[in-house]
Amino acid sequence: MLASQFRPLRRQVKIPVWGDVGLRTGLALGLLLMVILIHWWDRAGLVDNVDGEISFLDVVYFTMISVTTTGFGDIAPVSDRARLIEAVIVTPVRIAILFIFVGAAYDFVIKRSWEKWRMARIQEQLTEHVVVLGYGVSGSQSVGELIERGIDPARIVVIDPSEDRLAEAEKLGVNVMAADATRDETLKAVRIGNAQSVLVSAGRDDTSILIVLTVRHLAPKVPISVVVRADDNEVLARQAGADNVINPVRFTGLLLAGSVKGAHIADYLADLASVGGRVQLVERVVSAEECGCPITDLKSGGQGLRVYRNGRAIGFWEEECQTLQPGDVVVEIVPTIGREER
Repeated sequence: MLASQFRPLRRQVKIPVWGDVGLRTGLALGLLLMVILIHWWDRAGLVDNVDGEISFLDVVYFTMISVTTTGFGDIAPVSDRARLIEAVIVTPVRIAILFIFVGAAYDFVIKRSWEKWRMARIQEQLTEHVVVLGYGVSGSQSVGELIERGIDPARIVVIDPSEDRLAEAEKLGVNVMAADATRDETLKAVRIGNAQSVLVSAGRDDTSILIVLTVRHLAPKVPISVVVRADDNEVLARQAGADNVINPVRFTGLLLAGSVKGAHIADYLADLASVGGRVQLVERVVSAEECGCPITDLKSGGQGLRVYRNGRAIGFWEEECQTLQPGDVVVEIVPTIGREER
């Protein structure tokens, strides 16, 4: 899978299939009717080599064989005006009708079969991927940050009902799907159970919590992070199954409050949160060679801040952090690696 190509998992159909077929058929019939009326108006310029008379049925017959380029020769244009009409009007109509039906065959047979095959190929390679449900302000920022952190765009799937938003995601080379993220079939199509992580930012707290419930039902072990904006909904989001609940309003308040205590605190917090800064926060499992060492002696060269052991957070100043154990998860500050090296 090449990250620079756009791979839609499914393209949203704006009108029903029968509606599209009806529009194409109606347009083709309308063009045929126009040509029939023109031929009837200029029937004096036609000659019937069989009986010498041009009836309305003869006009319909001549129009059909002319548009389909069959041309038996029993009826033919003989006047200069009739021949000019065939060259200037009927020929473009003939080409237009051909494109209408060839286009219909492409859309309903070739194109759909190709996209179905392509979707199956994408699904086969979807494992340990990141699923972003909602591509609003928060979702788009998170996708950009993931790519900056070195995640291959081919391993990112964005689901959003808006084609306009997905057009922006398409430019980043990620997989996109225009669908409702609250539906089971949507999440199954992107193999939610094989995902490395799921990021939920639907724009509305109630929708986001419903998505979390659906994801947790289908993928009991996949980590879920969700954005909620009301404090009351943070508890509901965790009860729904979210592992991480982010409140952007609260984070903004923390930055504002931090700026009161010092001019550089807010700047440093923003630096930590983005890979574009000079330092960044990293969460990882301690390596085998780090076991038994204190948190201040990490082999990565980072500054250890906290250890998570058996579901409990341990600060770097606490005694337990002086001896790292297998399975510990450490949160550390490390210098941001340059773009070329990353």
